[in-house]
Amino acid sequence: MQPNPRDYFKFTSKARLDKAINALIGIVEGISIDGHINSLEHDYLNLWLAEHDELRDQHPFNELVPVVTAAVADGILTEEEHADILWLCERLRSTEYYDSVTADLQRLHAIMGGIVADTHISVEELRALSDWMADHEHLKTCWPFDEVGSLITGVLADKQIDENEHAMLHAFFAEFTAFLDDRTITRAPVLQGQLVVGLCAVDPEISFLDKGFCFTGASSRFTRAEFERLVQKLGGSAHSSPSKKVHYLVIGAEGNPCWAFACYGRKVEKAIELRKAGSRIVIVHELDFHDALADQGS
Repeated sequence: MQPNPRDYFKFTSKARLDKAINALIGIVEGISIDGHINSLEHDYLNLWLAEHDELRDQHPFNELVPVVTAAVADGILTEEEHADILWLCERLRSTEYYDSVTADLQRLHAIMGGIVADTHISVEELRALSDWMADHEHLKTCWPFDEVGSLITGVLADKQIDENEHAMLHAFFAEFTAFLDDRTITRAPVLQGQLVVGLCAVDPEISFLDKGFCFTGASSRFTRAEFERLVQKLGGSAHSSPSKKVHYLVIGAEGNPCWAFACYGRKVEKAIELRKAGSRIVIVHELDFHDALADQGS
């Protein structure tokens, strides 16, 4: 039997959504003062989780509840877990989630998918998309808005689309035609200089000795601690957050394409910023990481 939709009605108000998330922020801030969650603090946080348990499959709690549950599972709230929760809370309670930004980003994805649906991209279509983006400048700084804008500007500089540009545009836009056919977007494009590259590297060469690794997202195969032990066993180092010491950011394969932010969370955002600043950090999909482990085993 399907849950009664009235059970979720109280969460359709932005004020009530903000109240729920603000309460979580307060709880997290309170219990993170000493970095350790004692039994009473753990029980208090679990009260928030229990209150929203029936909503764990509903937006936005399908993003938030698993992150909080995983963070408190060991009774210790690390600095990274604390930062991840607060980052996600800020996104979900802001207009980015509830109002126009998330909805318009989803529209942008759909527009690109629609443009490439007939496999041909015309100058007229790019100009129309550029006009749409000019009317939606509140999306600036939100991926992939800036990258799309830079790409269109570069291609239309000579008022035509040559064969190589068309191939590049097609590869870019085609990433947004899938309808929930993958748990995570494995080849989502980002702009580096004048080149459009995948968010996750394609067939990356992954080495372990003296290399730094950071992990984000969920995996059905290993826990975060197990990932870190595997890397250390092979001579690498594990880091809690992307930095200049990190060579690879591994994205877990158990993301959800319905999520607004959790798929591309704080660590991915930071890694992209590092890459744009000149860092050579490689963002890899978990499946490629497992392939690299298998190669080491052989």
